[in-house]
Amino acid sequence: MLIDTHVNLHSPQFSEDQGAVISRARAAGVGLMISICDRLSSFQTLCDISAANPDIWITVGVHPHEARDHTDLTYQQLIDLCQMPRVVGIGECGLDYHYDLSPRPVQRAVFAAHIAAAQATGLPLVVHTREANEDTGNMLEAAYADASFKLLMHCYTSGPDLAQRMSRLGAWFSVSGIATFKTADEVRAVIADMPENRIILETDCPYLAPMPMRGRRNEPAFLPHIAAKVAEIRGWTLAETELRTTQAALDLFDRLPRQ
Repeated sequence: MLIDTHVNLHSPQFSEDQGAVISRARAAGVGLMISICDRLSSFQTLCDISAANPDIWITVGVHPHEARDHTDLTYQQLIDLCQMPRVVGIGECGLDYHYDLSPRPVQRAVFAAHIAAAQATGLPLVVHTREANEDTGNMLEAAYADASFKLLMHCYTSGPDLAQRMSRLGAWFSVSGIATFKTADEVRAVIADMPENRIILETDCPYLAPMPMRGRRNEPAFLPHIAAKVAEIRGWTLAETELRTTQAALDLFDRLPRQ
């Protein structure tokens, strides 16, 4: 069984064939999926998707792009929503200084609320960071020194320095289709050095389709291509990659069912 730890099934790209996309994922050996929350207004839709599909679980959170619309977000709001039975993580949250779609002080304040919720609930924090390595690392290290929490560096492409800092906090790292891109040698070098028991897989669909599907809409059924690339990079067999990444995902998202 493979686990796709980051899908966006509520995205409009799946509005016409969501059911077929889910069926193809199952046929490809994806046994569990985690559909990620990007804004609180999406949360009920995610709950509905999960309620209709026992192999789909969800998170609750606000993407840094959407932080501008959640300036009054509190960690208690997140804690309350975490009580829903299908929630397994907090996020996607973090800092994105590439697009700056939300003011940076607002991004940091909203990120801090998510960190506090992860500390209070024990649920893993799903972190997005882009061109914000120093602030991301500083915020997470300072918070972790105060109270530890589980941490996932989602779709990790931020280089070896931040990876080493986050590894010291016991972070997990998820590998996406970017690892298959021809120009992603630096990303592959970091994957080769990740802690072997804290590597998990994701598609981030409908974005970042792996080779040879590059340029198409991504979907969870493409996850085996990412698993194959991780096996190549790490020198593992496909069976070993499946076992290791699935166990790592279950260790991180400990509300997921053990099958």
